[in-house]
Amino acid sequence: MSFTAEVKDELSRVEAPVAAAELAQLSALIRVCGTLSFRGSGRYSIRIATETGAVARTVIKLTHKIFDLDTSLTVRRSVLHKTRNYLIEMPEQEGLAADLVRLGILVPGRGLATGVPQALLGTRPAREAFVRGAFMAGGFIADPRGDFHLEIAVTGEDFARGLVALVDSFGVSARLNRRRGAYAIYLKSFDDVIALLRAMGARRMARVVEVARAKKSVKNDVNRRVNAEMANQARSTGAAASQLDLIERAERSVGLATLPPALRAFCAARRAHPELSLAALGAELDPPASKSAMYHRVLRLQELVEAAERD
Repeated sequence: MSFTAEVKDELSRVEAPVAAAELAQLSALIRVCGTLSFRGSGRYSIRIATETGAVARTVIKLTHKIFDLDTSLTVRRSVLHKTRNYLIEMPEQEGLAADLVRLGILVPGRGLATGVPQALLGTRPAREAFVRGAFMAGGFIADPRGDFHLEIAVTGEDFARGLVALVDSFGVSARLNRRRGAYAIYLKSFDDVIALLRAMGARRMARVVEVARAKKSVKNDVNRRVNAEMANQARSTGAAASQLDLIERAERSVGLATLPPALRAFCAARRAHPELSLAALGAELDPPASKSAMYHRVLRLQELVEAAERD
């Protein structure tokens, strides 16, 4: 089961606290993944197609609980994609038009609604249920162990912007992106995704995301430390190689025996420990020398060698 399917399965088991929230959730489910057909005055039918069993189960449960409507369910298996396709149909029948008005999908005297049904969203439970239904119908969430994001695909700019406003009302920062005539409401922040999952009712999957984020943070921190250590080691190795070359030049041009005692001690220590950083090399001397003192010895040796080579 994909991570998205796991989230939708948990959401399908969330019980709305009030009837108004159930109505809001069903409204969003039909708006996002349903198709409304019109055949004359008051003659409507609905087809809802989904590849997610949890969505089909929720639509049928809420439809039968809220409305007295005839519905049919057809399940087909795609040989090519090895997935099930669920088709729920609500044929023309008495009362369907009135029910569509209650759902905020039809506006009396004006036809199909374009934005979100504000009349259904007067309470926070109703707003949470509406967003839950929208995500179940058109949502996707990536596995948090990878490149993480959440999105809800919908049609209609007014509806998309209204959905963004609902998500924002939960303290979540959502963005809107147009894609080939449709719209995607998307989140990329771990904190925002966790907050939205909790608002929709997917508390168990929110904890899964939190654990994944913690593991990812530890892994990234370890990688940063390893990379920094490797970079420091590479710099130290390069510096040591340059110092060994400088010592070879000093031996040819000046003679190590003629160097001041501090520089002779540096040359001997560097040849004995080519793998050490300047700070670690200074600690090997007797008496020990600081990193700054060792650096100045390198500069003094370089001055002597360059002067001798000019002469």
